[in-house]
Amino acid sequence: MAKTFNVNGTCYAEEHYMVDLESRMAQMKALVDSGKYFTVNRGRQYGKTTLLWAFEEYLQEEYAVLSLDFQRMSAASFQDEYAFADAFAANILRLTKGESGRNKGLDAESISALEQAAEQSKGGMDLPKLFDHLIQLCGTARKPVVLMIDEADSASNHSVFLDFLSQLRVLYLSRKRYPVFQSVILAGVYDIRNLKLKIRTDGERRYNSPWNIAADFNVDMNFSVQDIAGMLNCYEQDYQTGMDINEIAELIYEYTGGYPFMVSRICQLMDERLEGKADFLNKSAVWTKKGVLQAVKMMLTAPSTLFDDMVKKLSDFPELKTMLKEILFQGREYSFEGDNPMINLGVMFGFLKNQNQIVMVANRIFETKLYNLFLSEEETKNMDSCTDILDKNQFVKNGHLNMEVVLEKFTEHFREVYGDCTERFLEENGRRYFLLYLRPIINGTGNYYIEAQTRDRKRTDIIVDYNGEQFVIELKIWRGEEYLKRGEKQLFEYLQFYHKEKGYLLSFNFNQRKKVGTKKITFQGKEIFEAVV
Repeated sequence: MAKTFNVNGTCYAEEHYMVDLESRMAQMKALVDSGKYFTVNRGRQYGKTTLLWAFEEYLQEEYAVLSLDFQRMSAASFQDEYAFADAFAANILRLTKGESGRNKGLDAESISALEQAAEQSKGGMDLPKLFDHLIQLCGTARKPVVLMIDEADSASNHSVFLDFLSQLRVLYLSRKRYPVFQSVILAGVYDIRNLKLKIRTDGERRYNSPWNIAADFNVDMNFSVQDIAGMLNCYEQDYQTGMDINEIAELIYEYTGGYPFMVSRICQLMDERLEGKADFLNKSAVWTKKGVLQAVKMMLTAPSTLFDDMVKKLSDFPELKTMLKEILFQGREYSFEGDNPMINLGVMFGFLKNQNQIVMVANRIFETKLYNLFLSEEETKNMDSCTDILDKNQFVKNGHLNMEVVLEKFTEHFREVYGDCTERFLEENGRRYFLLYLRPIINGTGNYYIEAQTRDRKRTDIIVDYNGEQFVIELKIWRGEEYLKRGEKQLFEYLQFYHKEKGYLLSFNFNQRKKVGTKKITFQGKEIFEAVV
């Protein structure tokens, strides 16, 4: 059976194109070897389950691994400690009975003792009794025992889960006195160490985390350019497309920042959805820069559980949504502070990252999706800042986007609608309104993204891709002739980088004596079309 790129559930090396996990598992094993308890917390569809499955295989020669998934336990299992203890014991027994238990190096008598206790209790086994049997299981095993729990944070709303963590913590602190788990690994989106405030059934509030024993988990789960290239190399061996593997890997990384789901999804769309369409008659035509950009556009417009989850998280945490809007539209810089709850949440969800101690959106795809979401919300409010879609033909002729006309019409529109607004209002919202104006013009055919490294309160660079043609637009706040000259120089450097002979400069000028409109200038051999509003 031919391998595929998988974005639904666990990946298996014999069935799917995967990155090499060896170095990550070696780092994790070093933690296990030294007896550390730790958490693997990353955003949705970050490859956590795939890593745990592979890691279980990786450890089996030296360790007895008990691998559980809390999503297999119903809500009733967390009703109280007795229901939880029974459900937990049942899951352990499922993993250890018969040949499976012997292969793990577990003692048959200890397994039988746990089974008898579970059978006799019928809802009467409490957590201390459960842990007595777990201690016995660890003490009689022929190999050190490792406990792995996937989706551990799915139980975080239940007070019994905190009691369970507390018992694990007691075991860890008593490891010199009793036989205990060699290592405990909890995986999920939320970092269990940050569950500092929980509501107990009796109304008591608990402020101290019961999982403050966890070691730092610093394994980078993002795919590097080399990781992506290795996966593409396996694909190339099967199909001989002639792709430039390093170029395609670097381009995919530019858009995804190595977010595992996004990488695999782009590859999956290229492999399964593009071949045979216009401009992509065969696999050789697909595995090109144009193919990557088309897959990115498809990914941004198609339904996705990842993006659905993103929308839900923004609804659940409006302060995080406000922070993202200010970063994207106002160029506001937040200093990175991990103890800030909203920054911490954004990083855990995969939306934010720390770049030189400044909070940044994690990757180009999330950034574009957030722009699209926020702009769409404004469009649905029927604001008069939105472009009338009936006017679209004036901007596009024979499939070619005329960016000069876009900027000319925007200057007229902006002056009519916002000419009387205050400077502060325009400075904070001007860029947003340009994107709001641009989006319906290119929607369905083109795509855009913002260069994060150039976006601040004074400058933003927008790259527009339309029917294979690329436009570089610099948006700049005008603060005098020196700022204008600097903007021309910066745009020139960017055009050099993109190998373009023409660029566009949109200046927001708050001088009362300003001269609005458009003009063409030449700067060191490059043509610049400048619009001033």
